[in-house]
Amino acid sequence: MPRSSSLLPFLFVFLWSTGFIGAKLGLPYAEPLTFLLARYLLVLALMTLFVLATRAPWPSDTRQFVHIGLSGVLVHALYLGGVFVAIKHGLPAGVTALVVGMQPLLTACGAGVLLGEHVSPRQWLGLILGFAGVTLVVANKLGEVPLAAMLLPALVALFGITLGTLYQKRFCPHFDLRTGALIQFLPTAVLTALVAWATESMRIDWTPPFVFALLWLVLVLSFGAISLLNVLIRRGSAVNVASLFYLTPPSTAVIAWLVFDETLPALALAGMALAVGGVYLARAPAR
Repeated sequence: MPRSSSLLPFLFVFLWSTGFIGAKLGLPYAEPLTFLLARYLLVLALMTLFVLATRAPWPSDTRQFVHIGLSGVLVHALYLGGVFVAIKHGLPAGVTALVVGMQPLLTACGAGVLLGEHVSPRQWLGLILGFAGVTLVVANKLGEVPLAAMLLPALVALFGITLGTLYQKRFCPHFDLRTGALIQFLPTAVLTALVAWATESMRIDWTPPFVFALLWLVLVLSFGAISLLNVLIRRGSAVNVASLFYLTPPSTAVIAWLVFDETLPALALAGMALAVGGVYLARAPAR
């Protein structure tokens, strides 16, 4: 594998981690689903121009349109919607990341049944160590807020990204990233618009911080990170891809420390090391 390809997982983790930072910057100026709807509409506008300019190919099979669209609803509408709503309602980003951090374990459980993938004992050990590391990273935040009422959207996000990864790997692992983005984001935008219209005021305060956060989430996350995720799903097993999400909370913690001057206690540093080791084991080929 070329060296540049081996760096793609680490680039994905970094870009994906900045999504929590973008959410924290932009959510004071818009309700969560309204924020996401603005993001989706801008992605659709820019990607439509890109698809027309490059004459990107569309799927030849109608069923692929359905599969790609449904995977988009799971990965974008449910996952991102759940994360943004949870953070907006006061669930700390670290706790949200911990809940979503259960994804690799759920993916490993589903991969054998849905995809026929074998998960080796070494990979199971890596998944468990990774989850333990993530828990240590956010342990100091677990007592900050009452969790029960705010956990539901985070759990929706967890099941959305887990089912979305498994579904895409099973039914539509190969598609053009340009037209595929349009197919994924169109039903996502429609569903998000309906829920936002029913539950939110849909007002946006167009401040410079909000515009920066919106552009960052569109250009870096929706174009960069999502494209990398699709490439990684195409190339690797579902468990290998899912294990990368263990690195998101530690990476987010480091970025938050740099951007917002949030502290990193010794326990969090130990958790980061444990999570990295767990991902190393989990990404080993199953035997």
